[in-house]
Amino acid sequence: MAIMVSRAPASRSPRPQNVKDHIMKILLTNDDGIHAPGLFALRRALAADHDVTIVAPEMEMSAVGHAITLASPLRVRRVRKERSFFGYAVSGTPADCVKIGVQELLREPPDMILSGINVGANVGVNVLYSGTVSAATEGAFLGIRSAAISLDTVNHPDFRFAAEFSRRLIRFMAACGLNRDTALNVNIPALPAAEIRGVAITRQGTSRFKERFDRRVDPRGNAYFWLSGEIPVEPDCPDTDAAVLHSGRIAITPIHYDLTNEAELARLRALSPGILDDLDGEG
Repeated sequence: MAIMVSRAPASRSPRPQNVKDHIMKILLTNDDGIHAPGLFALRRALAADHDVTIVAPEMEMSAVGHAITLASPLRVRRVRKERSFFGYAVSGTPADCVKIGVQELLREPPDMILSGINVGANVGVNVLYSGTVSAATEGAFLGIRSAAISLDTVNHPDFRFAAEFSRRLIRFMAACGLNRDTALNVNIPALPAAEIRGVAITRQGTSRFKERFDRRVDPRGNAYFWLSGEIPVEPDCPDTDAAVLHSGRIAITPIHYDLTNEAELARLRALSPGILDDLDGEG
């Protein structure tokens, strides 16, 4: 089922603020599930200095995009780790977690929403599939500064640098006066801190997952398939998220939920009346 929502234009964020000594109310979520080590690392890095609340899927919800739950109720349970309250587990998607967290579970809206730390990069057109990125864009829907954080590896991830970088990211998001209709998609190389070559503000590329299906057969002779592949780097596009990440730099891409193709909008509006009139005709 498709849902069309009409929203008033989002307001511009308030003046940049100095967060060096300011305690922020931060909502943490992800798409890897509430027990994911990347989420635990993010909480550990931020909880000492900020008021952190976790609202995350009770199980892995990778690649669900911006799906929300309509046909069944959302169930919420409190999760404890190390003998203390850790966060809320939600029987839904990352976007569900942001919605219910902001509207029902938190006493007041958070100052920021961080989604991650995801295992594997979210670059190119594949951000449309990403539950991690969709949680951040849901935050932008709600007028809250939001960012998705991904680590470019799926093998033995070390989240320590990415978690520490999130502390700097919070300060940057507050200091730059980020528009409330904008989320940041942050991709971090899986390299030792000393080998990371810097940070770049990038545009989203158009590279997409080069897909293939691995066909296998179960013990009963039935075929099944695993989706696999890789994301190629676009040639001659050094300022894209994938290219910057491939060069060993952190890629920060401002994204928003208006998917209008402005150039094509202008072209279609400029079509001759005869072509447009055909849309109103019967034949």
